[in-house]
Amino acid sequence: MYSQACTTLGQTPATAFPVCGTTVFRQTSVPLCKTNDLYVPGCSGTDNVRYENKNPFFYKFTCYTAGTLGFTITPLIDNEDYDWQLYDITGRNPNDIFTVNSLVVTGNWSATYGPTGASATGVAGIECASQPQDNKPTFAAMPNLVAGHQYLLLISHYTDGQSGYDLSFGGGTADITDPLKPHMIKAVPDCDGKKITVTFNKKIRCNSITGSGSEFSIVPSSTTAISAVTDSCDFGFDFDEVVITLPVALPNGTHQLGIHNGSDLNTLLDICGNAIPQGETITFTYFKPPPIQADSIGKVACTPDSIRLYYPKKIQCSSITASGADFAVSGPTPVTVISASGNCKNDFSDYILIKFASPIYTKGTYSLTVQPGIDGSPVFDICGQPILPQVLTFTTADTVSAVHSFSSKYGCQRDTLTFTHDGAHDVNSWNWVFNNGTPITTQSHTIVWPAHSTNTIQCIVSNGVCKDTVNSTVVLDNEVKALFTMPDVICPEDLLTVTNESKGTIDLWKWTYDVVNSSTLKDPPPIFFPTLNKEAYYTVKLVATNTSLNCSDSTRKTLTVLDFCLIAVPTAFTPNGDGLNDTFWPHNALKADNLVFKVFNRWGQQVFDSKGWRDKWDGKLNGKVMPAGVYVWMLSYTNRDTKKQVFQKGTVALIR
Repeated sequence: MYSQACTTLGQTPATAFPVCGTTVFRQTSVPLCKTNDLYVPGCSGTDNVRYENKNPFFYKFTCYTAGTLGFTITPLIDNEDYDWQLYDITGRNPNDIFTVNSLVVTGNWSATYGPTGASATGVAGIECASQPQDNKPTFAAMPNLVAGHQYLLLISHYTDGQSGYDLSFGGGTADITDPLKPHMIKAVPDCDGKKITVTFNKKIRCNSITGSGSEFSIVPSSTTAISAVTDSCDFGFDFDEVVITLPVALPNGTHQLGIHNGSDLNTLLDICGNAIPQGETITFTYFKPPPIQADSIGKVACTPDSIRLYYPKKIQCSSITASGADFAVSGPTPVTVISASGNCKNDFSDYILIKFASPIYTKGTYSLTVQPGIDGSPVFDICGQPILPQVLTFTTADTVSAVHSFSSKYGCQRDTLTFTHDGAHDVNSWNWVFNNGTPITTQSHTIVWPAHSTNTIQCIVSNGVCKDTVNSTVVLDNEVKALFTMPDVICPEDLLTVTNESKGTIDLWKWTYDVVNSSTLKDPPPIFFPTLNKEAYYTVKLVATNTSLNCSDSTRKTLTVLDFCLIAVPTAFTPNGDGLNDTFWPHNALKADNLVFKVFNRWGQQVFDSKGWRDKWDGKLNGKVMPAGVYVWMLSYTNRDTKKQVFQKGTVALIR
C-alpha cells in the first residue's frame, strides 16, 4: 500500500523536468513520496528486493542526433546513493512506464555510494539492488538513442534522507540539445485591445518570465505590459503561449510587440538557456471590433431539421434566446423555428444551431432571417458586440428513391435482364451490386443470368445530398429442363410408371416408349411392354418444350424388361475374369423384398452376404481368393405380390 503520493512537480512522469545536454541540473532536495512498483529487467522477481518509485524525480528529453548517451548523477555529499532507470516513451503516455515493461532502456540499482550514470566504461546490463559494502558498479554502459525518440530518466533515492545531486550530460555521441533557437511567432490582441496572446516556436522556461510581463512592450510607443500569464506553468516547467496585459487599450492600426530584458535581467529562455534576442519584434494589427454578421450557413443535410449559422467570432451562449425567436425561415414550404442553441464551452459557441419543428423534405431555396433583439434581448459575440440583422439563403434537396425497374429477355438456358433507375429528384450517382459482385456505377446495366437462378440486387442512389438504398431479389424459373424417374428394370407382367420431374415453364410434352408407344400428356398413365420370353431393352425418351420461347430439352433412360421374375440361383460360376459367369447372385429377384442372401464354405464360415439382389459374389473374402469347391447358400425374402415369406437354400460350385 502506498500512502505518500507524489505531488511535487517533477516527481511524476507527466510533470517531468525538461532537460538539455548543455546544462547541469541541480536538485537540492527530494520530497518524500512513493507510488508504484517498478519493473527492472534481470532483477525483478530474482531476489527479495522490492523495486519502487520511491522519492523520485523525472527528467525528459528528446534525441536530435542518434548515438550513445553519457550522463552522471553526482550526490552533493559522499555517503548517498541514487538509483536510476531510463525509458523510451516515444508516442506513449509517460505513465505507461509503470505498466509496459518493454519501455525500459537501461538503469542501475546498485547501493554503492557515489556518482552513478552511464559511461564508456560502464557495465553491460542493469546492476540489481545490493548493499553499500558490496561495492557493485554504479555506471552502466551508454545506451544507444534513436533520433526523434523521446526519453524519460527516473532518479530515485531509496532512503528517506538525502541532500540532492547534480545531473549532467556528456561523454556520448548522441545530441539531446534542441538546435532550434527561441522566437516569438504570433501576437493576437483580444477584443478590447488590452490583452495580447503571444505564441512561441518552442517551449520556454517558466522561471524565465516575470509575472509583470516586464519583458514586453509596444514599440515605438514604449507602452509596457503590466502582467503576463502563461498557459501551463501552474502544472509544468515550460510554456509556449502567454497572455500579456497592457495598461491601456491599443488604438486601431498596426503595432509591433517587442521583447527585451525584463526585471530578471533576461528576455525569455528555452530549456537550454538560449534567449530570445533583445529587440526582437513581431507585427500585428488591432481594430476595435464592429458588430458582426454571419459568415455562412453550414452544409445542409438531407431532410434537415436544423441548420448551423456560423459567425467570424464565437457567440455568447447566454445571449441566445432559447426559443429561437431571433430567427425565422421562409421558403417553398412552411418552416417553424422552435429553438436556438450552441455548442457551448465557457459560455461561448462556434455557431448557432437553429432547430425546426419538423424536417424539410422539399427541394428549394429558403431564406433565413436573422432578427436579433426582436425579443428585447440582443445576441452578442465574444467581444460583446451585437450580431446584426441580415437575410441568408440555403438550399435543400429532394429526397430520393432507389426503387428501380428491369426488363427481361428470356432464353432457354440463360436470361438477359436490363436494370434501370429513372434518375428522378436530381439523382446523379448510382451504385449497383449484383449477387455481391463488383459495383456498377452507370444509371442502367444489362446482365445475363441462368434461366433457373435466384439473384440479389442492391441499388444505392444519391443526388449529392440525399441517399437511398433498395435491396431486392429476382427469381428466374423459366429454364426448360426435361427430367423424369422410372424403374430401370421391370418384370414382363408389370406396367411401367414414369414420374415427370421436369423444371421450368413447359407447355408441350412428348413421351416416346421406343417403338412400343408414345404420349403427349404431362403425366402419362402406366404402359405395358410386350412379352417376348426373353430379356428385352427399351429406350424411354421425354422432350419438354416451351412453345413461346421455342425452347426444348430432352432426356432418355434405358428400361430392362426381364424374361421372367422367377428367382433362380445358379448352381455354378467361374470367377476367372473372362467376363463370362464371373459372379454369383440370385437372378431376377426384382420382387424380393427384405432379401437376405448368404454364402458359406464347407466349414460353415460365412464368405458373402447381401441384402440387394444385384449384389454379386466374386469368389473372394476380404479381397482374398476363395478356393474351388462347393459352397452353401441361403436365401430369404418376402414376395412383393403375394406378401408370402420365402426361404431357400442350396449349393453352388466355384470352379477355377
